[in-house]
Amino acid sequence: MEEAKRKRIRVLIVDDVPETCENIRCLLHFEPGVEVVGEARDGEEAVNKAEKLRPDVVLMDINMPVMDGIAATEAISCRVPGSSVIIMSVQGEQEYLRQAMIAGARDYVVKPFTSDELTAAIYRVYELDQRRLDRVQNLHAGSFGQPRGQVITVFSTKGGVGKTTLAVNLGVCLSHLFGFSVALIDLDLQFGDVAVLLDLTPRRSIADLAADFNQLDEELLEATLARHSSGLRVLAAPPRPEYAEMVSPPLVEKVIKLLSNRYDYILVDTPGSFTDAGMVALDYAHQILLVLSLDLPTLKNIKLGLEVLDSLHHKDKVRAILNRSNMELGIGPGDVEKSLGISLAAQIPSDGRVVVEAVNVGRPFVLSHPKSRVAESLRQLAGELARTNSQVQQEKKKKGLLRSFNPLSALQDG
Repeated sequence: MEEAKRKRIRVLIVDDVPETCENIRCLLHFEPGVEVVGEARDGEEAVNKAEKLRPDVVLMDINMPVMDGIAATEAISCRVPGSSVIIMSVQGEQEYLRQAMIAGARDYVVKPFTSDELTAAIYRVYELDQRRLDRVQNLHAGSFGQPRGQVITVFSTKGGVGKTTLAVNLGVCLSHLFGFSVALIDLDLQFGDVAVLLDLTPRRSIADLAADFNQLDEELLEATLARHSSGLRVLAAPPRPEYAEMVSPPLVEKVIKLLSNRYDYILVDTPGSFTDAGMVALDYAHQILLVLSLDLPTLKNIKLGLEVLDSLHHKDKVRAILNRSNMELGIGPGDVEKSLGISLAAQIPSDGRVVVEAVNVGRPFVLSHPKSRVAESLRQLAGELARTNSQVQQEKKKKGLLRSFNPLSALQDG
């Protein structure tokens, strides 16, 4: 918080009720680390002022005329990625809050809130985004060294699309069939099912590492991983939803770094929304597998998610995976590509009987039904990921050789 206080956090207040804006301005008036730079009465005005003023934080009401807070949040997330949105909401608007988080909001406060609650949210969001910015800059600069592992984050903006099933079967493919060392992190911290799908009963989870953060090293992390018969290693989600709060973004960052030093592939299964822990996995990902299905609600959320990923400079890492592909649903793969403006990297056929049976017995279908169409499609996807990784590594080696032999430097040395 000291760093945040040295630089005043510039805040834009958005609410259609003038009294509310005035009350918020009064709450923040005596906070030395915060500066209110403007107000807006509707979402459209909020977007225009955010583009002009470039605030650090936007305090956004949901229900407003002209353009509501969700649409405004989506627009600001895409057009002004340096501005973080905090939603202001009354009790009982959980669905609105979920939509707002998908649209790119970073946090929310429930009305009526106190001065301490509001300022704590502002500092928290600002500091998290500053750390994320530093992390991305360090990644681009290569300052954390050259780890061995390829990080693949499996993500979706909609639950129920089969994301965890794909992550588990992909991990088993890479480990059991291709012979790579693979670790799978379950970052669905409240309701993760990776261990269930593998019929594992882990003794420890990622939450147990929180108390050992300062002492956490490769050996301690290795002892925490559950071992599957396929060779896959699993870092399980916490056993209870309330333990999710123990898992901080710095812990996730440290875990990914340590695993990258030891494993060929680190797969990360994430929840169906943008969370602080999940953002770390997206930042560190070499590839992001964006899982979608053929229904309009999912496609709508995926389109929003792509816009947010683009605003975070991650869109070039995205590979869209169409799960449960079925030509009988009225929407075809071509329609999906046209709607989203992105090519499908893979199509996983619909095979409910095989998949449900595998889930119920806790045995991945690439092992239980290796000759099924869905298993074959997963093997093809795993092979494509492995080839892509190999090509990337070869390109890095070529660039390294070119840098190591620079004719100009050779002349200078001579």
